[in-house]
Amino acid sequence: MPELPEVEVVRAGLQAHVAGRVIEQAEVLHPRAIRRHALGSEDFTGRLAGARVEAASRRGKYLWLELSDKEALLAHLGMSGQMRVQPDGAPDEKHLRVRVRFADGGPELRFVDQRTFGGMAMDDLVESDGTLLPATIAHIGRDPMDPAFDPVRAVRALRSRRTEVKRALLDQTLVSGVGNIYADEALWRAKLHWARPTEKLTNAQGTALLAAATEVMNEALRAGGTSFDALYVNVNGQSGYFDRSLNVYGQGDRPCRRCGTPIRREPFMNRSSYSCPRCQPKPRSPRA
Repeated sequence: MPELPEVEVVRAGLQAHVAGRVIEQAEVLHPRAIRRHALGSEDFTGRLAGARVEAASRRGKYLWLELSDKEALLAHLGMSGQMRVQPDGAPDEKHLRVRVRFADGGPELRFVDQRTFGGMAMDDLVESDGTLLPATIAHIGRDPMDPAFDPVRAVRALRSRRTEVKRALLDQTLVSGVGNIYADEALWRAKLHWARPTEKLTNAQGTALLAAATEVMNEALRAGGTSFDALYVNVNGQSGYFDRSLNVYGQGDRPCRRCGTPIRREPFMNRSSYSCPRCQPKPRSPRA
């Protein structure tokens, strides 16, 4: 699933190609793509017609187009969603779900989603923590790349949970935008095992972990994100290449780049977690 750097790459592309334009018409080609919009496709397309796109914004893994009249076109990419900017009249993609045409006759915006786990919805913008956010995601915490992110507050929140550190890091209400890939990479850089109890974290360890998460996501952003297959692309259909720089995620049985010990893969929340047994020693007991 795309994480913060991949979503930020898409947001930047939308800001460059869509912001400042007026929507002429929207078309829903698959109802599942707007299943989170309870009022249906007619209301969805009606509210978009004539709206001006003020900006493309993001909070964690969610992105939205800020529209006139304090409304937002909220999107989540799910497992395979793509926001594509295509010339008007270009051949439709096989899994095209939503099309947005603009009054200037320029390139149109397309939501393409092979697995249809992602989706779009109209939402009202509300003020939360000094920021305008779609009401649906107002509970989502700031992410480490947000200029207003407070690492001291975030470390305090992480340490207040009685759980494993990786579970807390994936909790989007505490720190948003960090998913399985970058959690593993940040934990490796901070030399912490994913099962480390949060209440055993020191302030210094928590600070180092969030700094590592910020660092690795900034590096991924500069590389265009992490693309494991053709489904992860920017608005122009280009893939990122940060997967070439991953130190632990997906590196099971390969030597750790820091100490040479084979990377270990362990089951975690119906997924996998990767760590170095030497650099990131596992706690002796669940609460050790």
